[in-house]
Amino acid sequence: MSCVISDKERRHTILPQTPMEQNILIPWNSFICSDRAGLSCDSITLFVDQWKFEGKTSFGMSVFNLGNAIMGSGILGLSYAMANTGVVLFLVLLTVVAVLSSYSIHLLLKSSGIVGIRAYEQLGQRAFGTPGKMAAGIAITLQNIGAMSSYLFIVKNEFPLVIQAFMGITSSSGEWYLNGKYLVVLVSISVILPLALMKQLGYLGYTSGFSLSCMVFFLISVCTVMLYSKPPTAGTAVSMVISQCSVFLLQTAYTIPILAFAFVCHPEVLPIYTELKNPSKKRMQHVSNISIVVMYTMYFLAALFGYLTFYGEVESELLHTYSRLDPYDTLILCVRLAVLTAVTLTVPIVLFPVRRAIQQLFFPNKTFYWPRHIAIAVTLLTLINLLVIFAPNILGIFGIIGATSAPCLIFIFPAIFYIRIVPKEQEPMRSTPKILAACFAGIGFLFMIMSLSFIIIDWTSGSSKGNGGH
Repeated sequence: MSCVISDKERRHTILPQTPMEQNILIPWNSFICSDRAGLSCDSITLFVDQWKFEGKTSFGMSVFNLGNAIMGSGILGLSYAMANTGVVLFLVLLTVVAVLSSYSIHLLLKSSGIVGIRAYEQLGQRAFGTPGKMAAGIAITLQNIGAMSSYLFIVKNEFPLVIQAFMGITSSSGEWYLNGKYLVVLVSISVILPLALMKQLGYLGYTSGFSLSCMVFFLISVCTVMLYSKPPTAGTAVSMVISQCSVFLLQTAYTIPILAFAFVCHPEVLPIYTELKNPSKKRMQHVSNISIVVMYTMYFLAALFGYLTFYGEVESELLHTYSRLDPYDTLILCVRLAVLTAVTLTVPIVLFPVRRAIQQLFFPNKTFYWPRHIAIAVTLLTLINLLVIFAPNILGIFGIIGATSAPCLIFIFPAIFYIRIVPKEQEPMRSTPKILAACFAGIGFLFMIMSLSFIIIDWTSGSSKGNGGH
C-alpha cells in the first residue's frame, strides 16, 4: 500500500524512522510504507503532522561542529607520531587518511540519500537488520567513549599543573584543588553536563567555534615556541629524519591508529546533516570537506613545529614535552589553558552520538523523554570519569580504540552499508563504485589487523610506548 505525500511536505519534511531523535528524509515518489521504513501509512501521516523538522543550523556553524568533532586530543599525539615516522612518511599517511575519511563520508551521505535515513545505526539496520544496527551502535559507543576519555584524561593531568603554576605553588601538599581526580569531576559537572543536556546538536555551534579558536591559538603558540627555541644542527636534523624513516616497522605501532583516531567524525556527520539549514548531499559534503581540510592543515603544522622543536625527545603528549622548557612560562600556561578549554568543549559534541546509539539499542520505540535524556548523559559521564581516573595512559587509549572501532566507522561500515543499500538496478555489484567500496572495506580490515599486530608486538617486546607519556 502506497502513501502519497503533498509537494509541500515533500520538500521540507524530515521524518523519524522511530518516534525519537532518529530522522528519516522520505525518498518521495511512491513511498512503500512497510518495505521502506517499517511504518504504516497512518504512522507516516502522524509523523508528517507532528514530527516536521527543518534544520536551522547555518553552514558555518555546521563546519564548526564537525571540525570540533574532528579536532580533539589527537592533535597532542601527532608530533610523537611524526617522530616515529619522519616528516615525509607522516605527511603521506596524514594525506591518505584525510582523503579516505572524505570518501567514506561520501559513501555515508549517498547511502543516506537513497533510503532517506540520517542515522548511522539505522543505516546499519537498513543494510543488515538488527546485527548491523547493533554493530554500528557498539562501534560508535566504544569510539566516542574512548575519545571522551582521552579528552578528560588531559583535564585530569593538565588542570592541576595549570592551577599550580598560576598560583605560584612549587609543590603540592595534597590540596583538593590540585588533585586531578577531583578537578575532572568538577569540570564534568559544571561545564560538560549542562552542554550535554542540550536537546539538539546545533545549539553547540558557538562553543564549537570557541573551541576551534583555542586550538588555533595552540597552533600559533607551537610555531612561536619552535622559532624561539634552540634548533638542532643541520647534521642532527637530517640524521633524525633518515633514521626515523628507516625504522618504520619497529617504531610505528601507534602512529596509524593515532592518525585514524584524529580524523574520526563519522558518527557526528549524519546528526549534523539532519540539523543543517537547506540540507543536501552536496552541501553536507562541502561542510565535511572544508572541516577536513582545515583540520588537516592544523594537524600537520602542529605536528611539524612540535617535532622540529624536540625531534626524538618529543613525548606521547605534546603538552608534557613543553613543560620541560619552562612550566611557569606565561605562553605555555596559556597554551595549556587553551587546550583544556578546547577538549572540554568537545566532549558534549562527541557525547550526542553515543546517547543516540544507546537509545537506538535499548529504547528504539520510545519518544523523546527528558528524564531518559538526562539519565543517559549522567550515566555516560559517570562511567567516563571512572575510566579516566583509573586509565594508565592516554596513548594506550589512542592505540586500542583507533585500531578497532575507528577502522569500522571510517572504512568498513560505510563501504558495506553502501554496497548493501544501493540497489543493484542502480549500481550492479561489478560496477566501479561498488568495486571501489569493496576495496575500501578491505583496506579497513587490513588496517585493523596491521594496527592491532603492531600494538601486540610492541607490548610483548616489553617496550610499550604506552608507558612513556605520563
